[in-house]
Amino acid sequence: MSHPEPLEQILIPRTADLGNAFYVKRVLPSRERRMVGPYVFLDQMGPKTLAPGEGLDVRPHPHIGLATVTYLYDGEMIHRDSVGAVQAIQPGAVNWMTAGRGIAHSECSSPAQRAGDASLFGLQCWVALPREHEETDPRFDHLDPGLLPRINDGGMQATVLAGRFFGEQSPAPTFSPLFQVDVRLQAGARLEIPSLYAEQALYLVQGSIEISHQQFGPSQLLVMQAGQPLIIKALPGPEVVLMLLGGEPFDEPRYVQWNFVSSSIDRLEQAKEDWMHQRFQQIPDETGFIPLPPGLGRAAPR
Repeated sequence: MSHPEPLEQILIPRTADLGNAFYVKRVLPSRERRMVGPYVFLDQMGPKTLAPGEGLDVRPHPHIGLATVTYLYDGEMIHRDSVGAVQAIQPGAVNWMTAGRGIAHSECSSPAQRAGDASLFGLQCWVALPREHEETDPRFDHLDPGLLPRINDGGMQATVLAGRFFGEQSPAPTFSPLFQVDVRLQAGARLEIPSLYAEQALYLVQGSIEISHQQFGPSQLLVMQAGQPLIIKALPGPEVVLMLLGGEPFDEPRYVQWNFVSSSIDRLEQAKEDWMHQRFQQIPDETGFIPLPPGLGRAAPR
């Protein structure tokens, strides 16, 4: 009797340039898959060593129809946005920015990081908002590590960053059924990931794991088969670091163009016009911005 494969898809990231030769690994969206649950975007930043004077400099840019989730493993960056939030983003904290009807923000290395050798390592995800919440008021929520539920079980430690998983609920302000969990495994540890949502995946940040006698290394997004739990084993080597994420998909498609996400192509066009004519609220005490990329045509259904 044959058994179903434990994974639906294996996605490998491509390289994208954020500017100033700061490259990231982008695994969502991809040609093979646009979303996992409401997650429409996943970037890995670093690990990168920054020489004195170097840093991340992402100038003011806009978003609509989504929430960004920024999570660092190492380093520090300064978030500023048009609702007036200024926040040092540090390892272990959840930084959840709800764009809603529109927000502008910047992300830059801190002065302390630029003063000497420093590193930066983390993930940023975009979560599409349900249609009834796409035009909600923008806001920024910072959750210190001490506010996040933790689970310790032998050689496994998990922190629930957003949504509900492993019987624990994060205080992050989510808008639809989803989850995001930071998992650390010691060599030899086994973990069963239950099937709790229609679409689930794990991103292997560090270390190596085994699933059904097949080995996987860093920077792969492994999409689980719907309705099936997944058993993984941490292999010898560096501590295994995983990001689990997913949730319930929407009934209608989402369109993504540049930094904008919406269930309406017309709404994307309006956002492009608004940014081109600088009708978004400005970030206090910041000048300059990332212009709308040239040649952006009308978004097409995917």
